[in-house]
Amino acid sequence: MRVAITGATGFIGKYLLEALLKDGITPVVLTRNVQSAQKSLGAAIEAHAWNPESELAPQKVLESVDAVIHLAGEGIANKRWSEKQKKKIMDSRVLGTRNLVSALNSLKGKKPKTVISASAIGFYGNRGSDVLNEKSLPGNGFLADVCLAWEQEAQKLDPSFRLVTPRIGIVLGREGGALAKLLPLFKLGGGGPVGSGNQYMSWIHVRDVAGMLVFALKNESVRGAMNAVAPAPVTNAEFSKALGKAVHRPAFMPAPAFAIKLAMGELSVLVLHSQRVLPETAQQNGYQFQFADIQSALNDLAKKKSPHKMSVAAATSG
Repeated sequence: MRVAITGATGFIGKYLLEALLKDGITPVVLTRNVQSAQKSLGAAIEAHAWNPESELAPQKVLESVDAVIHLAGEGIANKRWSEKQKKKIMDSRVLGTRNLVSALNSLKGKKPKTVISASAIGFYGNRGSDVLNEKSLPGNGFLADVCLAWEQEAQKLDPSFRLVTPRIGIVLGREGGALAKLLPLFKLGGGGPVGSGNQYMSWIHVRDVAGMLVFALKNESVRGAMNAVAPAPVTNAEFSKALGKAVHRPAFMPAPAFAIKLAMGELSVLVLHSQRVLPETAQQNGYQFQFADIQSALNDLAKKKSPHKMSVAAATSG
C-alpha cells in the first residue's frame, strides 16, 4: 500500500511514518521543501513538492497512492495569537484542505480509496465536565471555529472516497506539544496545577495517535469523525500529580489563571479550557491503546528518549 502524507516532518508525522514503515506501508511525502524533508526523514523517503495554501495537490502523486493522510497545518501553539497568527492558523488548515480536496475530486484516473484529514478536539470548545463523543455538537471560540471550518472543507470530498476526520487531543511526546514545554519545569520541581486544576485534559500518547491513524487507514468500518484521545481523560490537577510522579518530583506549585492569561494571552485557552472527550469510534471498532492511562503514558515519556528518528532511518535504509 502507498499512502500520501502531508505534515510528515511535523511532531506527529515522524511517528506516523515510523508506524507505516513497520507495517510494510510505503509513505509518499507531500512537502513544501523536498530537500529539507529528505534530510529530516531520510533520502530513501519518496517526497514531492506541494505548497498547500497556494496550489492544488499534485494529481500524478494522488493517482499513484491508495490513501491520503492530511496532517499539514500551522502549529496552534507556535506563537502568541495575534490576529495575523490566527489568520495563519485558520488559512493553513482551510486552504490546504480545500486544495487537497479539489485535486482529489478532479482526478480522472486511479483514485485513492481513503482520505484521513486531521481535525482536533478544539471542535468541542470549552465544555466543563460534560462527557463528549463524536456525536457531540461543536462548541464556541476560535479553536472551535477553526476545526469546524477545517472539517467542512474535508466534507466537500466526493462520497466515493472513505473520509475519516480524526479529532486529535492533547498529544503527549518528548519532542513537541505540551509535554516538551512542561517536562523541564516539572523536573526542576516547579510544576503544578494550572488555574483551578479542575479542567479536563483529553490527552493521547503520540504513539497512539500514529497507531490510531494506521488503524483508521486499514479498517474500512471507520468513517467520519474519530476522537483521537486516550479512553481516560484526567483533570489538570491529576495530570500534574501523574507527571510529578513520573519525574520523581513534587508537583504542587500552582499557576494562577490570571498569570497564565498574562503570559500566554488568548493562547491560554489551551491550558485553561476543559474538554472531557472519549474515543468511542476507535473503541467500538476495536482499537487497542498502547497507553490507556495517564501514568503509564507519562512514565514512558519521562524515562527515555524516543528512537523515532533512528527507526525511520533504519526502516528506509533496508
